[in-house]
Amino acid sequence: MSGFRYEWLVGGRQLRARRRIQFISFIAFLSTIGIALGTAALIVVLAVIDGLQNELRSRILGATAHLQVSGAAGAPLANWPQAATLLRAEPGVQGAAPYVEGQALLSFDGNVRGTQVRGIDPALEGQVSDLNQGMIAGELQSLQPGAFDIVLGVELTRALRAHLGDRIAVISPQGIVTPAGIIPRTKVFRLTGIFSAGMPEFDAGLALMALPDAQRFYRLDDQVTGVRLRLADLFQAPALATRINQGTDADRLKATDWSQTHAAFFRALQIEKTATFVMLSLIVAVAAFNVVSMLVMAVNEKRADIAILRTMGATPRSIQTIFIIQGAVLGLVGTLAGDVVGVLIAANMDVIVPGIERLLGLQFFPADVYYVTTLPAELRVGDVATITALSLVLCLLATIYPSRRAAATRPVEALRYA
Repeated sequence: MSGFRYEWLVGGRQLRARRRIQFISFIAFLSTIGIALGTAALIVVLAVIDGLQNELRSRILGATAHLQVSGAAGAPLANWPQAATLLRAEPGVQGAAPYVEGQALLSFDGNVRGTQVRGIDPALEGQVSDLNQGMIAGELQSLQPGAFDIVLGVELTRALRAHLGDRIAVISPQGIVTPAGIIPRTKVFRLTGIFSAGMPEFDAGLALMALPDAQRFYRLDDQVTGVRLRLADLFQAPALATRINQGTDADRLKATDWSQTHAAFFRALQIEKTATFVMLSLIVAVAAFNVVSMLVMAVNEKRADIAILRTMGATPRSIQTIFIIQGAVLGLVGTLAGDVVGVLIAANMDVIVPGIERLLGLQFFPADVYYVTTLPAELRVGDVATITALSLVLCLLATIYPSRRAAATRPVEALRYA
């Protein structure tokens, strides 16, 4: 019989054997449960954070674009149709649309709000954003050149207390110089649509108008602020931005991808995920400490048995391996159980949370308080693998001290006081 098989047989038998001290079995049970709970909690929480990050990213990019290309040094982009044609030829680009962007004040019935104004081409806008799907009143196609119509976010409309058909004064920061001083330029627009992007940044601070109207309002002639792009894979946007900025047209084009325009927001989400991972890992670490306690007590209980094995020819390394196997099996069982429970909960989060809300008669995420009304979850194989590896490593590390203590047992002394 090989030593390897012998050590596994003895280690497995020790786990199944009825102990004289029942408290040791209780500690082993608690350790396994603790490892399972910690592993499951890590999987569920990281899946929720990933799902929330993906949901917020989708909402932000649904109202903006994966990549924006403007003139060099932020200057307006001239001859944009040629630039759009060149950009559409880039690998992975699904759509391109021009835009004009500026700041303005909106005034209606004594209510004044500052906002970001975006001039768009309604025929091309659907290629780069999802604002068409977010229309709750009217439609983007109502923005006809020369009609001076405007579409507002739902929260901005409420702040102004305006309704479809109302005429809203748009005040430009670019004033008119007169002998009496600088007078702000004002143009009246008719409200023809209301959209909801699901993000306060846009719902309360974005106004849309036809591209030619925005060019006239901001005195850009035939120029635009830039061209917005949508890619088949949004994570390829940084590489494409780098390629454009370092290409032959770098002297007249400047590309900015979504990871730069909202860098602080997504960095905060990533920091939150990392911090949560570290804190919840402590649950697994505490459970691993219980494995240490259980094995130390098991070594004290089995001193006579260890001495007998040593007198029969077992080496210290074999004794150490036996107790490592016991701790590793507990860790493996707890980790696998936690994996199964965590994956099942994360995969059915869209059913579990509404069920609990109906049972308790509560709403955990009111729409008027949170960005999302449900808990989105996105399972990633990499996260599950990392959590599983972390749990197993912590459990293996927890076996080092007790197993070395068992290996250091002296047969003569152990049998003398048995």
